Amino acid sequence: MSAPDDARSDVRMEDLVSLCARRGFIFQSGEIYGGINGFWDYGPLGVELKNNVKAFWWQRMVRERDDVEGLDGAIITHPRTWEASGHIANFSDPMVDCRLCKKRFRADQLEGIAKCTEGRGGEHSLTEPRDFNLMLETHIGASADAASVAYLRAETCGPIFTAFKRVRDASRQKVPFGIAQIGKAFRNEINPRNFIFRSREFEQMELEFFCHPDESAKWFEHWRSVRLQFHRDLGFDESNLRTRPHAPDELAHYANAAEDVEFLFPFGWQEIEGIHDRGSYDLTQHTEFSGKDLSEFDEQSKERYVPAVVETSVGADRTTLALLCNAFDEEELEGGETRTVMRFSPRVAPIKVAVFPLSKKLREPTKKLAADLRKRFNVFYDESGAIGRRYRRQDEIGTPWCVTYDFDSQEDGQVTVRERDSMSQERVSADQLRTYFQDRMDAL
Repeated sequence: MSAPDDARSDVRMEDLVSLCARRGFIFQSGEIYGGINGFWDYGPLGVELKNNVKAFWWQRMVRERDDVEGLDGAIITHPRTWEASGHIANFSDPMVDCRLCKKRFRADQLEGIAKCTEGRGGEHSLTEPRDFNLMLETHIGASADAASVAYLRAETCGPIFTAFKRVRDASRQKVPFGIAQIGKAFRNEINPRNFIFRSREFEQMELEFFCHPDESAKWFEHWRSVRLQFHRDLGFDESNLRTRPHAPDELAHYANAAEDVEFLFPFGWQEIEGIHDRGSYDLTQHTEFSGKDLSEFDEQSKERYVPAVVETSVGADRTTLALLCNAFDEEELEGGETRTVMRFSPRVAPIKVAVFPLSKKLREPTKKLAADLRKRFNVFYDESGAIGRRYRRQDEIGTPWCVTYDFDSQEDGQVTVRERDSMSQERVSADQLRTYFQDRMDAL
């Protein structure tokens, strides 16, 4: 499928996917058996990159605020949770099948699909659209009857709503306050595509912020501003980032407002985060289905009300993919050499510092230096090959700084620090390295 006209042209997905597999960022799960569509493994560099994204989100959303509490809810929760939310009845996509090649497609995404391999002139013979539920079903216990049916969660918000009262009481919070969670979610996607952008197993970073219904518009604007700044601070180029308000005919029946944060991928503008004013729908539904009162009582106004919810939901995998696309660069150097560079912000780079001995004879003091830096940073030690080749390997995985210990280091106690993007070098006292790198991290 060709890229849309508004897609970025500086990154080819095939180049990025190849680099991710070759350098151990991301590769298909079970690839020695041919892989399984819609499932991906994160290798040594990929897991560090995604963990850094999640840690930065948690720091900003939970630890730096006194009005947000954390939660790690179960992946499988009571099936009534998904009845109350409407997922079992309504969480579906309209699908069509080709009678000739037997392939299945989403009815709302037929433009640009591959030609039929069986039909005359490549034309598909499509059935009428029908709904296909995206919930992944499982069974609890030894029997596989209707009473044992459960579901892998399709959203991480479900456990947040069911735990609302417990978390509020245990944390002694009062409305307005939020509950945040990072966790796995699952959808039985018929057509996973665009690498890790749309898959069947993925991670969400979600906040449900509970407030008085009269204040939901105010909090919606607050969280819209906070979340947009988060993406800027990840290092996204402004030209590749935008927000898109939902039109009235896009809104869910219970929603007052919704806005997407979109990133310009090689396959076009796509959502990486949604911000929604959900009104009081969620706690009202769970009150009805559970029989438990989830309303609040305002002592000052003597009013009882069901809290409204402002939700921010960002995909950890989609954000990781956006970071990979945003960072990928091929730079022409003097002499005709091409340098591949992943220009990650140091706050999310998988490896912060690479440490090299200029000669293997300097291995012992250099390893001692690397061990000291590991107490604060993720460090990679490399003594293999020419120093220039070692630099290029670190450029390709996005390491911000390289440290070289040479023969002069034994005399003057200094090492050479090389910065990734400018390739500039300076001598720095070895015993000041931790402070040197930390100051640069703190200045971001």
